[in-house]
Amino acid sequence: MNAKGHVKFLPKDHAVHLDLIGEIHGSSAAETYFNNLPDKDKTEKPYGALLNCYTRELLVEKSLAHFQKMKELGFVFSTLPYNNIMGLYTNLGQHEKVPSVIAEMKSNGIVPDNFSYRICINSYGTRADFFGMENTLEEMECEPKIVVDWNTYAVVASNYIKGNIREKAFSALKKAEAKINIKDSDSYNHLISLYGHLGDKSEVNRLWALQMSNCNRHINKDYTTMLAVLVKLNEIEEAEVLLKEWESSGNAFDFQVPNVLLTGYRQKDLLDKAEALLDDFLKKGKMPPSTSWAIVAAGYAEKGDAAKAYELTKNALCVYAPNTGWIPRPGMIEMILKYLGDEGDVEEVEIFVDLLKVAVPLNSDMTDALSRARMREEKKVKDAVRMWVGDGNQNEILSDIQ
Repeated sequence: MNAKGHVKFLPKDHAVHLDLIGEIHGSSAAETYFNNLPDKDKTEKPYGALLNCYTRELLVEKSLAHFQKMKELGFVFSTLPYNNIMGLYTNLGQHEKVPSVIAEMKSNGIVPDNFSYRICINSYGTRADFFGMENTLEEMECEPKIVVDWNTYAVVASNYIKGNIREKAFSALKKAEAKINIKDSDSYNHLISLYGHLGDKSEVNRLWALQMSNCNRHINKDYTTMLAVLVKLNEIEEAEVLLKEWESSGNAFDFQVPNVLLTGYRQKDLLDKAEALLDDFLKKGKMPPSTSWAIVAAGYAEKGDAAKAYELTKNALCVYAPNTGWIPRPGMIEMILKYLGDEGDVEEVEIFVDLLKVAVPLNSDMTDALSRARMREEKKVKDAVRMWVGDGNQNEILSDIQ
């Protein structure tokens, strides 16, 4: 619209457009758009949008050079550019570089916002520098313009959990809970997961009850979170009950929910239960997708049961759809093809390879399995002939077969 002259873009509009270009077409396309802007439109907003494109793609040199240019032009006067750079270092795993960025921000008279503090707190926690983490949190709590949100305390708790500092983790979680919006299911899910990592079943159940009571809607994500925690706590029977509750909840049927329990069955070596659950869904007219069959197949492969792994992987391939996030595991497929090459009928191998070729390119393992199965079949026929034909006619008949 702007290019046709229908609407006059302001710098802020260019910034939004530039960021979208970068997200869809990449930073090079965003650069081209930026370079073609009139100088009068190259304000802090388009500059900031281009910085966001660079940091999103983890382009360190371009990000830092562009950030320096913004500073020279006087365009770094808010938290956003600094947050971009701190996010860049975080995503690169260079957590030790984050504190110096927030220090520079403060030295330039810019008060960090919630995100600034949270990313700095996490940078200390990730490096197990709990002294630095606590000092930053205390500074944040004392900053009059900042209201510490539940997510910040959850980040602190998560880092304490990783450091096995349980008492302080519990304290941080209580502070987080005091800050949540009681209608926000995401906050409950997050806290439930953290209590799950602490192994505190009573707190998990308490928060789940509050979530069920306080939140108007209970979506599939809520159930997958709680199921995952119950599985982690080895509460398989409770997870089974919860799955039944989900089935009767009226939510859209999504196999990502039962897949959590299937994964739990696999981890606990309850593969009979996993198969029974799949059969139960089939009886209800719900065809499990490839991912569900593959979870159980992987469990059998881990036990060295190639026959069962083959059976379930074949089911997975029969319902395979591209671009659904599932690709057959190379190691398991190698095991199955070896098994089929050594023991499978030729027809079985041919059918499996035909199914497999839809999901992965034809390779030497597939052709080798076919070759070995055919050689075994030929040998079987020859051996049968030798058993039933006398020595006088054997060579002639074998010649006809060949």
